[in-house]
Amino acid sequence: MKMPFHPYEPNGPNDEARGPRLRQIPLRVIIPNLITILAICAGLTGIRLAFENRYELAVAMVLLAAFLDGIDGRVARLLKATSKFGGQMDSLADIVNFGVAPALVLYVFVLDQARSIGWIAALIFAIAAGLRLARFNVMSERENKATWQSEYFVGVPAPAGAMLVLLPVYVGFLGVPPSLPFALISAAYTVLIAFLLVSRVPVWSGKSEGGRIRKDLVLPVMLAIVIYVATLMSFTWETMVVTVAVYLASLPFGARAWYRKYGGWPATDASVENQFAGEDDHEA
Repeated sequence: MKMPFHPYEPNGPNDEARGPRLRQIPLRVIIPNLITILAICAGLTGIRLAFENRYELAVAMVLLAAFLDGIDGRVARLLKATSKFGGQMDSLADIVNFGVAPALVLYVFVLDQARSIGWIAALIFAIAAGLRLARFNVMSERENKATWQSEYFVGVPAPAGAMLVLLPVYVGFLGVPPSLPFALISAAYTVLIAFLLVSRVPVWSGKSEGGRIRKDLVLPVMLAIVIYVATLMSFTWETMVVTVAVYLASLPFGARAWYRKYGGWPATDASVENQFAGEDDHEA
């Protein structure tokens, strides 16, 4: 008897070449995909809450979506449940959680005061997030990666961009009323963050061996994290404003460290340009 649904094949139909098709899938393989789906639900719920003028919950849901989207890959590696299906699912979720949801929440909160200018700014950010994610996917698929790719991102990563672009909302929660001047400033800021997403600015990723800390600093770092989380829970929006300011202020220092170590700007992968040109570089 045929199954009513297509079988779940996490790594594609070519699994048959490696032996008989499995009739059952371990639950641990599905868990990362469920986290990704929950992230999409959180991002879309944030959009709904924004249209219902429940802005604080909307921002919380967008940040929750970013958090869930950030851990699904780590959970997959921890459970040894990585798959091609999960990778594609995560990429599709990113554009919703880091591009569409923040842009719409920001538009409903303040950018709509600037009418078409605000909408154009929201569109630019959402499209920039999509371009950033597409470039990242193309570069990550290369077999021979540059050594610096384990240390730096090219441009601000999409999850950080989602956090940064919501700064006008954080400021609004602190008492700044949504007005036309504030909306115009927010639109300009949104375009700036969109530019940082697609730029070639080297941003430290924190994934390299140099990201380790000395043993004598472990406890102070843990204490600092606890203080940050406690402050975030007690003074949420003030802490978010400071976090955004510190992140933006750190970008020149990361770029300076890159320039001293490697010189010049990081080159995007050649395959990115070939994709835009419609060329196939697999035989190069």
